[in-house]
Amino acid sequence: MIEKVQHKGLALAILATGQFMVVLDATIVNVALPAIQKALGFTNDSQLQWVVTAYALVFGGFLLLGGRLSDLFGRRRIFLAGVALFAAASLAGGLAQNPGMLILFRSLQGLGGALLAPSALSLVLTIFKEGTERNRALGIWSMIAGGGGAVGLLLGGILTQYIDWRWIFFINVPIALLVMVVAMRFVPKSLPQDKQRVDAAGAVTVTGSLMSLVYALAQAAQKGWGSGITLGAFAASIVLMAAFITNELRVRHPLIRLNILKRRSVSSGVIMQLLMPAALFGMFFYLSIYLQQILHYSPTKTGVADLPFTITLIAVAGVLSKQIGKLNAKLILVIAPLVVAAGLGFFARVPLNANYVTDILPGIVLMAAGMAAIFVTNTLMTTSGVSHQESGLVSGLLNTAQQIGGALGLAVLAVVSTATTKHDVAASNGNPAALPAALVHGFQRGFMVAVIFAIVSSIVAIVLVERHKPTKQDVAEEAETEAEAMPAAPGV
Repeated sequence: MIEKVQHKGLALAILATGQFMVVLDATIVNVALPAIQKALGFTNDSQLQWVVTAYALVFGGFLLLGGRLSDLFGRRRIFLAGVALFAAASLAGGLAQNPGMLILFRSLQGLGGALLAPSALSLVLTIFKEGTERNRALGIWSMIAGGGGAVGLLLGGILTQYIDWRWIFFINVPIALLVMVVAMRFVPKSLPQDKQRVDAAGAVTVTGSLMSLVYALAQAAQKGWGSGITLGAFAASIVLMAAFITNELRVRHPLIRLNILKRRSVSSGVIMQLLMPAALFGMFFYLSIYLQQILHYSPTKTGVADLPFTITLIAVAGVLSKQIGKLNAKLILVIAPLVVAAGLGFFARVPLNANYVTDILPGIVLMAAGMAAIFVTNTLMTTSGVSHQESGLVSGLLNTAQQIGGALGLAVLAVVSTATTKHDVAASNGNPAALPAALVHGFQRGFMVAVIFAIVSSIVAIVLVERHKPTKQDVAEEAETEAEAMPAAPGV
């Protein structure tokens, strides 16, 4: 049950603004990474990647729990709690004095986002009636939330260059305060459901397992695969993942009903949603560092250079959403990852002194076009034939996989890139003049690993995705399922 809403448009605007803030943070940080590294003394890329992965892992790990809490304790209440936590963590992140502090507050930002995003979408779905009214609202929702990616690229560059990188976090505070004040007045309350046990243990163990895995990979790059701390972190990851699986099989109301992964459409969709963001996170991370540290672009110029990605992605997704019912969805899921692989291949050959138009822009456009086709088609194929009661779980799984896959993929790329750069620097006997070439060589190797992720994703589509032409009902519901996938979309 939900209160009667007198100003639906204003309620939609304030909820979409909250979501905008979460999506904004996915791209605004990438442009500022070199400035953050210099200001706080991050020693290498393996350490710096935690600015991205800490947010993504906690966001993904607690996303399903956030949705469950909003159902049990009231959607507006959890939405406001998420906004408040996100604002407090943003303020603290802007005041951070060392890498550890920033990583901690980025984790808390991720937790705030995990509470905010699913409750905001649930409110939109309950405020607007199913059919034309809801589809129109979700179209506006996706447009406003998706604009956060483009705005983040530009705003991150402008704030970093002309004010201070800390303002990429401070900017969230006034937005959040405005959202909270207006939401209290115009966003309706929803009555909590009957109290049931919340699977907090599931969220904690799966997030702890994944963080331990990323930490192990980061330590492997610095101290070697056989070091005690590396092996200990791997062991902790395995134990925590075993605890998570055991918990999910035993509790009455699990975070994830694991038997849903027995369906080929769901398992293939989740696997692809793990693999493709693994390549995407790495592209944004390394391209930002390359443009600023190697080509000496300003932060603002870097943001502008990245904009074609968001523009292309939105354009292709918009066209494909209208035509998907006439196309062979499996064929798209086979070909689109190869288009992404071609874009990554472009980056894998990037020279020390690149020309943006010939050496970088084609890779950005190929990556964006392929990613748009994958996100739209994979969301539709994975949720086709799923009951309305299960669609929230499946969409949540896709969101979770997207964040976790991106974080783990970036960790793997960091291992390869760091190892290559260290080897080249050692081979030059520590000559400082060799560092730029060593860094670029490391980026190239990292992008080649990302190419492998994309090719494997295409193979998964060939082997696991069933031939299925979306029905009219599937296409009619695509706006809703695509919007449910929006909260975690990086850079979109």
